[in-house]
Formats: sequence, C-alpha cells, structure tokens
Amino acid sequence: MNAAPTTYPVHELIRSRWSPRSYAATPVTQDALNQAFEAASWAFSAMNAQPWQYIYAHKSDAEAFQKILDTLMPGNQPWARNAPVLIIALANTRFENGQPNGAALHDLGAANATLFLEATALGLHGHVMGGFDREKVRREFNLPEGLEPAVIMALGYLGEAEQLEEPFLSREKAARSRKPVSEFVFQNELPVAATA
Repeated sequence: MNAAPTTYPVHELIRSRWSPRSYAATPVTQDALNQAFEAASWAFSAMNAQPWQYIYAHKSDAEAFQKILDTLMPGNQPWARNAPVLIIALANTRFENGQPNGAALHDLGAANATLFLEATALGLHGHVMGGFDREKVRREFNLPEGLEPAVIMALGYLGEAEQLEEPFLSREKAARSRKPVSEFVFQNELPVAATA
C-alpha cells in the first residue's frame, strides 16, 4: 500500500487514499459502487442543493464503457481502459430557481472526495482525470444547459504496477508528496509573496 507520508497524524483512511493507474481485472460490484455513491450524497453543499450528478459504466458493459473512454485524452486512455468502472462527474451550476450556483464545482469536489474515501474503505482506489473532451461529453451524453462535466474518474481494485508501460510505470512507483501545510495555510492574512 502506498500510504501517504504525512507530517501530522492524519486518519489512516486519508493516508491510504491515492490515485493509481494500475487496476486489477476484478469487477466492482454494483453494491460497492452504490455504497460509494451513497457516501457522495452526504457531502456538504450550498443550500443543500446537492449539485452533483454521475454517469458511470462498468467495463463489462463494453459499449457504454467505450463511450466514456473515447472522451478521454490520448494520455489517459492506455491505462484507464483497464479500470473496472469509469465515472463522469458533473455539476449542476444553477439552483432550482435558475440562479447561478457559484459553489457547484466546489460541492461536486466534496462529493467526489467523500465518494473516494468510502471507496478506499472498501478496498477500492480511484483516479481523477481532467484530461478529457468536455464538448464531446456534452454532445455524446446530451447534457442540458448548466450541467457541467468536471472530471472523469477511474475506479477499481489495485493492480500490479508492472502491467503499466512508461511513462505510467514510473509515475505509479514514484514517492508520494504534498506541499507542507506551512506553504498554503496562513493565520490572519496571506504573506506578501503569496498575493503577488
């Protein structure tokens, strides 16, 4: 397990969540997937609007899976094709009264994080991809006005890193790191350098 090397004693579930590109052929059951989506539904959201929507396909549903896969940029397709599930995460950018929801993408991100933490608890791993053709998603899935595709996510059980080709193999084996807290958290005000 590629657990995160944290400075502070973060919960093990958070340390265990990471974004692999190598997936085992083991299918994800519908019950497990529904459990992860249920967790997403309990994320916080502005005005409790719950602006998230998801379109997914199991790899076993070849036509539907390929339809999502085909929207990915070429750099993501070689490894994402092996994931048992692909998910399009969308945000409804308007409230029910038609007014803009400025927090929609933020709230979708919260739902995605909650989904992935539940997935991690189930022994699953996910990888978020911003590299996809948004216009193609809008066209292929007949998205209505105001429903924005934000990311596509791969989900499945961890596979052997060695099944990946370069440059993905090196990325899979690379040490995990994050900016230290001191670089992005400030008491009272931002330092002058951060506001420039």
